[in-house]
Amino acid sequence: MTEEVDVTKAGLEFIRSIDEFCGYGRRWLVKREGESTDPRYGWLPPARPIEKYIEYGVINLDKPPGPTSHEVVAWIKQMFNVPRAGHGGTLEPH
Repeated sequence: MTEEVDVTKAGLEFIRSIDEFCGYGRRWLVKREGESTDPRYGWLPPARPIEKYIEYGVINLDKPPGPTSHEVVAWIKQMFNVPRAGHGGTLEPH
């Protein structure tokens, strides 16, 4: 039997952990308590398998001076063993 997850509680805990890490002091308003979902229909970020991040994800990269944007994309493709990757906008400093 598949265990249901309290999405509201788990999601709010995840958001608060990000806020704490970033030093934010936000207060969150929860409109619904106790919502649950079947884990077969998606994942909360901390529970999402790395394969899904690779398949559907975005890498936020602060490219250092030196390598070109195309070189960095080639490295990403090699590191993650993916046939396609690209960049949006410029990766050049300044």
